[in-house]
Amino acid sequence: MIRPAGLAADRSAILALDTGFETRSVFELRQGARDLALVERPLDAPLRKSFPLDDLDDPERPWTDAWVAEEGGRVAGFVACAFRAWNRRMVIWHLYVDGPFRGRGVGRALVEAVANAARARGALSLWLETSNLNVPGVHAYEAMGFALTGIDARLYQGTPAEGEAALFFERQLS
Repeated sequence: MIRPAGLAADRSAILALDTGFETRSVFELRQGARDLALVERPLDAPLRKSFPLDDLDDPERPWTDAWVAEEGGRVAGFVACAFRAWNRRMVIWHLYVDGPFRGRGVGRALVEAVANAARARGALSLWLETSNLNVPGVHAYEAMGFALTGIDARLYQGTPAEGEAALFFERQLS
């Protein structure tokens, strides 16, 4: 079941979600004079990374709408987004599915809730950003109809993710 998130009531369950991933490969960024390419490269050992969910209580957070997925009375996933009227785009800021619920359509159901809300506002597309390390996420986004639309090799400069490249994905809405 997908429902609007009650941030006060759902806070502890949302914060308990596994916001990480484990991967045995990464996308390596190869730059030419006028082109960029991503090449999936295997790793010698699995890599685990978690993304911070540190803006849940921030009154200046960049997102305005959120939903949770519930299964068996337990919060199984969380998505947060914001509509950008100037380019009619719904930006997904957070999309997390707890480990035991991955691969069961929870992420897809959350994205469809966002897509429905986006269409109701007149959005033309959904948009999100992730790291080149998040190979499982990239494969999931592509399976949900998102396409790579941009790369920023220096977006994370000066942050704990320095050295990673930001990957931008978009899904057109009909």
